[in-house]
Amino acid sequence: MQLTARATDRPDAAPTRRDADGMAVASFILGLVGLLVLNIFLGPIAIILATAALWRGTTRRGRAFLGLGLGVADLIVLVAFMQADSTISWSF
Repeated sequence: MQLTARATDRPDAAPTRRDADGMAVASFILGLVGLLVLNIFLGPIAIILATAALWRGTTRRGRAFLGLGLGVADLIVLVAFMQADSTISWSF
């Protein structure tokens, strides 16, 4: 007697594309916001979310690639401002 459904019988067993699409959109938004504030945190998060969305097979591949690019740009902007100010943080 089996009390629980097998993993293949449940519709929620595998990650859905909707989750991957949400990750792609979130990576784009976090990468965009990260250009202005908290880029030391938002840049890597955008990169991780974009990579996970692409790995899961998102239908919004363009948005995931934009999130990936913006995440990398966040880190490049941070390094550029750190070099200009000679500090870990930067301000306007």
